[in-house]
Amino acid sequence: MYISLNSTLVAGRVAWPEFARLAARVGFPGADLALTPAMKEGLEATKSLVGELNLKLPIAGFPVEFRKDDATFRRDLANLNEAAQFLVALGSPRMSTYIMPSSERPKAEQRKTYKERFQAAADILARSHVRLGLEFLGPLHLRKLYPYEFIWRMDEMLEFAKECGPNVGLLLDSWHWHHAGATVKDIVAAGRDNIVEVQVNDSPNLPPEKIVDSERLLPGEGVIDLTGFFRALKEIGYEDGVSPEVFGRGLKDMPPETGATMGLESTRAVMRKAGVA
Repeated sequence: MYISLNSTLVAGRVAWPEFARLAARVGFPGADLALTPAMKEGLEATKSLVGELNLKLPIAGFPVEFRKDDATFRRDLANLNEAAQFLVALGSPRMSTYIMPSSERPKAEQRKTYKERFQAAADILARSHVRLGLEFLGPLHLRKLYPYEFIWRMDEMLEFAKECGPNVGLLLDSWHWHHAGATVKDIVAAGRDNIVEVQVNDSPNLPPEKIVDSERLLPGEGVIDLTGFFRALKEIGYEDGVSPEVFGRGLKDMPPETGATMGLESTRAVMRKAGVA
């Protein structure tokens, strides 16, 4: 496992390719790829940059708007193959996205639409051997945001992912793992092949109705069992990127390099404590 710079640590204030340079300067082995700006820079320029910086690129965002109307989805889907080939050429064949745990539409209807859309996307990605990670979101306020509850449990999202395609798995975030009530056993049961990406952070000790998704802590500052989390990842043989995704925490008021450094050091500390670094 290696640590990758996530844009939340710099409060989204550093654009690609300077984002990659900041990651290397601070000491991150990896940087989450900003796909659209990198594609604008071009394949050769991006390969040269990450080669010069000796950076790994564990993940890129899924560049398809699947939450809106069908015309928007189809428009973006038409460009997915080009994006997939770009990632493969960089040696980074992974994408991820999140799925809201509540919906304006009844669960069965939403599930059918999303399944059809992700199956179509997974078929395109499979041609280039690109994997897609789907993130389940656990906090209660997000589950109650819209009239109908949708998928929010780890095991149910994994089941849904498998239905979407053999190259579809989970984006596993310690925050959502904790607030969805998932356990170490759920990570072990999922297994290495079903976890596409890992994000890490920590939570204050508050009742579910007081938890706000945008107010997180750095790894090691809260109550999440990160030792168990990382030991389970080690047990299943996960060897890819770990991105500290920390919203809030005053990061927007710090120099970007300070936030990045704090994220790196706190994540290293919890990984050392778990015996995985």
